[in-house]
Amino acid sequence: MAKSLYIETVGCQMNLLDSELVVATLRHRGYELVDRPKNADVILFNTCSVREHAEEKIYSALGRLKYIKRQNPRKIIGVLGCMAQNHQKNVFKRAPYVDLVVGPGQLHQIPDLLDEVAGGAPQRLEVSLDRKGFARNEIEQSFESYDPLRTPEMRPSPYQAFVRIQIGCDKFCTYCIVPKVRGPEQCRPPEAIFAEVRQLATEGCREITLLGQTVNSYQYQGGTTTTRLSDLLSQLSDIEGIERLKFVTSYPCDMTDDLLQAVGSLRKCSHYLHVPAQSGSDRILKRMKRGYTVEQYREMFSRILHHIPDATITSDFIVGFSGETEADFALTKELVEECRFKNSFIFKYSERPGTKGAIHYADDVSEVVKKERNNELLDIQNTISYEDNQLRVGTQYEVLVEGPSKNAHKEKSSGSLLQLTGRTMWDHIVVFEGDRRLIGQILPVTIYEANAFTLFGEVKTEHVGPEVYQLSS
Repeated sequence: MAKSLYIETVGCQMNLLDSELVVATLRHRGYELVDRPKNADVILFNTCSVREHAEEKIYSALGRLKYIKRQNPRKIIGVLGCMAQNHQKNVFKRAPYVDLVVGPGQLHQIPDLLDEVAGGAPQRLEVSLDRKGFARNEIEQSFESYDPLRTPEMRPSPYQAFVRIQIGCDKFCTYCIVPKVRGPEQCRPPEAIFAEVRQLATEGCREITLLGQTVNSYQYQGGTTTTRLSDLLSQLSDIEGIERLKFVTSYPCDMTDDLLQAVGSLRKCSHYLHVPAQSGSDRILKRMKRGYTVEQYREMFSRILHHIPDATITSDFIVGFSGETEADFALTKELVEECRFKNSFIFKYSERPGTKGAIHYADDVSEVVKKERNNELLDIQNTISYEDNQLRVGTQYEVLVEGPSKNAHKEKSSGSLLQLTGRTMWDHIVVFEGDRRLIGQILPVTIYEANAFTLFGEVKTEHVGPEVYQLSS
């Protein structure tokens, strides 16, 4: 009889990929995926530690499982990922009915750990070495974990996939827990990346997003050959079946001209770049230990547009970081208004125990002020996004059809048509009406309406056979 598995994922694209790999491995051990915890033999939470809210969300979910575990002690509950690496034994203290706590570097051990717990073994804690007190190669080995198994149903869509090219981070920004929970920066061998992408192409995948904590820092030394991200993109572009290449998240100081030239010249490269600025104040950037000034960010931004004039650029900002004054915040608003980002991910500062920021700087901006600044910056960005999207009305874009939109089940369908969603090469979300058989295709869609977040379009097709839809001229 097959064992049943429920998995819930919070956090970044890295976590989504990790969950896909975990599920693929467990399916090879006979597990079947279910959509409700109460129906599962094994319940796993793949967690994030970047913000306190993400951690408390998991503890709240674990709290709801206490009675389910009491009623059925044979259910296995596991906490995986960054929060597991960060909190370790404290997870057991707050939720003593948890069976497994497994860090991101040990995810490949999960099938065996589940077998051990099912066989009566006590609680298991498997995490990587601390970054202090050990040689770097020992720490790297304790974090290193790659698994080529994939499962399409865990992806954003069967036609899109994340591929990890790098793990860990050595930047040590003072607000960030990632170097602690994801370990030292390590780049994956290009041959392994090519093999995985070729495999995904044979499975029907059309778009690949390369992942790394600072993905544009990728540089792999193999013998006398150095492979950079620009080299990877060039060689991945030759793989038949793959039509689009993206990469996130980029670090401003590593946005090199060779990379920008590759993105600008390679047909399959998306002209979309995510490059977090975090603040528009040099004083705050220095406190954050970001490694660049606002002027250097502006210079990088200018080089992007020089090499890729039609590029869309998105950013991250933290408001209310320790010591941020109204003057500092005004400089951040000025940078957003000047750069006119496609969109920005804006966060209120959340102090993370164990980071340099928590050790050296007081969290001295009130929650009220953080919320006000968050909302004000969001309003500025949303206005920019709305204005820029209005300029796209009347334009035709090639859209990769990802599937039904989130609201498809709410919309009235006409015949076989339903509301579909997809993305352009500039990462714009496009919603339009079409047949389900268009999913996975790349189609020209003309935009007739837009808001700050979404473009609304129309595609004309005509039925030319039982399984074929053809664009009308």
